[in-house]
Amino acid sequence: MDSVAQEFEERLIDFGVGICKLLEQVPRDLVGIHVTKQLIRSASSPAANYAEARGAESRRDFVHKMQIGLKELRETSVWLRFTDRVCGKNVDASRLCRECDELIAIFVKSITTAKAAMN
Repeated sequence: MDSVAQEFEERLIDFGVGICKLLEQVPRDLVGIHVTKQLIRSASSPAANYAEARGAESRRDFVHKMQIGLKELRETSVWLRFTDRVCGKNVDASRLCRECDELIAIFVKSITTAKAAMN
């Protein structure tokens, strides 16, 4: 396996795990449960989508799978900001928000590079 790709996949897994650990601090009220479910789904998806992209059958398939991962990261970003506002000082999502922004930038660059190579 390509070590850079493997390291990035591990970073995505670590991000999803970090979200899960953050969610342990979210209150178990109606809003907290809703936010928790949304974040678990969206934050755990990019690592799996990236793994699928690494095994893509074509460059077009790679781009498609990366775009799905990007979509999930953007959704995660919204839910993180939502959590930060709802929970206030009880939950500090700032580090994970920054990491999410960095991951989004990496996905965007990868997609842009792959699309340029298709032309």
